[in-house]
Amino acid sequence: MNVIELSWWQLALAALLVIALAACTFLARLGVGKPLLIAAARTAIQLTLVGLVLEALFSVGSLHWVALMGIGMLLLAGREVVARQKYPLLGGWSFGISTLSMFISAFAVTVLTLVVVISPSPWYTPQYAIPLLGMLLGNTMTGIALSLDRLTESAHRSRAVIENRLMLGETAQQALSEFRRDAMRAGLTPIINAMAAAGIVSLPGMMTGQILAGTSPALAVKYQILIMFTIAAGTGFGTFVAVELCARRLFDGRERLRLDRLRSPS
Repeated sequence: MNVIELSWWQLALAALLVIALAACTFLARLGVGKPLLIAAARTAIQLTLVGLVLEALFSVGSLHWVALMGIGMLLLAGREVVARQKYPLLGGWSFGISTLSMFISAFAVTVLTLVVVISPSPWYTPQYAIPLLGMLLGNTMTGIALSLDRLTESAHRSRAVIENRLMLGETAQQALSEFRRDAMRAGLTPIINAMAAAGIVSLPGMMTGQILAGTSPALAVKYQILIMFTIAAGTGFGTFVAVELCARRLFDGRERLRLDRLRSPS
């Protein structure tokens, strides 16, 4: 099956829908028209540039270029995690914790999937490595951002509760255990909901893209199942690591709650 080529004027027709939506939000005084248009413009520009980079990367296919792009994606994802938190840790700790968590989880799961499951030759073939890593980083980033935001906001809001527990003899980890569990659940909820609704409420993006590209639905389903399982594993392990490291940072060596290590909203 041949893929239908899309021209720029066809994409412009789709863009008109976004412009119409922005006009409606302006008339309704929602205040999101400008951010919507900016986000749409960023989507078009960023994806166009990524497409050019990927075409060049696919033609070269060397390990160091694939690794360099992966590291760049990781650093940008770490920055996005910090931007999505209301009370991030000061001194670059939020960036460091989120980046380390995604490196441990997303990179490890990606390499394991490439080497053991898919087994392309070579294992770092950009056609497989970059899309897989991108999906894992994107979803792991969301889970880690939600979990860290929930943990730090809960600690800030429930300071009196935590300090009372400490005065009653609980350890730092015991005093924060309830909030740690809530944070981990918040990070895992999106992927759990996505897996529960896959194939019934929605057709996932990778599966839909492969079908549009001419892949048989049976093969597209297998790839989508693989992707969702790896995303769940990467998000889960990344969330656990991030919450554990952040929880330790919220206390000092004498097990005192240190909310002064959080940055207040500007």
